[in-house]
Amino acid sequence: MKKLSAALLLLATTAYAQAYDNSLTEDAIKKRLAPIGSVYLEGDKAAAAAEPTGPRSGEQVYQAACFACHGTGALGAPKSADDWAPRIAKGKDTLLDHALNGFNAMPPKGTCMDCSEDEISAAIDFMTSK
Repeated sequence: MKKLSAALLLLATTAYAQAYDNSLTEDAIKKRLAPIGSVYLEGDKAAAAAEPTGPRSGEQVYQAACFACHGTGALGAPKSADDWAPRIAKGKDTLLDHALNGFNAMPPKGTCMDCSEDEISAAIDFMTSK
C-alpha cells in the first residue's frame, strides 16, 4: 500500500510540475538570475507613466478619491441629492472650505493630497450634480 501511495504521489506531482530549464548554458543561467521586476526612481529616464497634462475632471477625482466615502455614505458622507441639499444651502464657498480643510469625519482634501483646489471644486460640482 505504501508503494502504491508513493507511486500515486509521484504521478500527481509530475502532472503539475512546471518545466524548468536546469541547463548550464549561459542563456539559461541569465534567465534564472534575471530580476523579477524593476524599480523606477524619480529622475530616471526609464519609461514611466505619463504625468497628467492638465487638471483632472471632477468625475476622475471622484472615482479616485471621493467614491470610497461619498459613493457608499460611509461615516455620514453625503451620497444622494437629499444628503447634499442642506450642505448646498450653505453655499459653494463653505463646501469648498470644508473639502479643502476637512470637516467632521472628512479629512482635508478627502485624502486626495495631490489634488488642486480647482480639482476639488470640480469634484464637488460633480457630486452635487448627481
